[in-house]
Amino acid sequence: MNEDLQLEPEPAASNWVFGYGSLIHKVDFPFIRREVASIGGWVRRFWQGSHDHRGTPEAPGRVVTLVPRPGWICRGMAYLVEHQVFDHLDHREKNGYERHILDMTLHDSGETVNGVVYLASQANPAFLGPADMREMAQHIDSAHGPSGSNRAYLLRLAESLRDIGEDDAHVFELERWLTGKSGSPDAP
Repeated sequence: MNEDLQLEPEPAASNWVFGYGSLIHKVDFPFIRREVASIGGWVRRFWQGSHDHRGTPEAPGRVVTLVPRPGWICRGMAYLVEHQVFDHLDHREKNGYERHILDMTLHDSGETVNGVVYLASQANPAFLGPADMREMAQHIDSAHGPSGSNRAYLLRLAESLRDIGEDDAHVFELERWLTGKSGSPDAP
């Protein structure tokens, strides 16, 4: 893991939180302000297992985490939230994710702010790691959990990324494999 990361044990009275997966579109918490934002040095990958939302303990789904990638920019959504929102977010992101503090750039205002990012490192027990794109797409297509199908998670994320102007090759390639659109060697 990146040694420059700071764990965030207790957020301030209000703080920014950066969403790069379902936090972009499944906003089930109150916020003071919301803005498209980006963080440097990270990429989104479907390498985290989901035992509690998009899969089960016996058949985990695959959801996104961030992995370090110097020079890359990851676009997502930033929310300014009150302290009590973190109780909800900690429960929602409990399956291997930890709070970290990273700098993020708010796109509308151009401000750089510190914010909480939930990251699932490869040291957590639910980490699945990289796999062949076809295998990941098949895994995602077959997984289902209490929050719905893993397929719906991927397709909604791809749609949300397009909405905020993010061109994420990893997510969009998995989407092509999943939907059979051109781009995969076996597409009709």
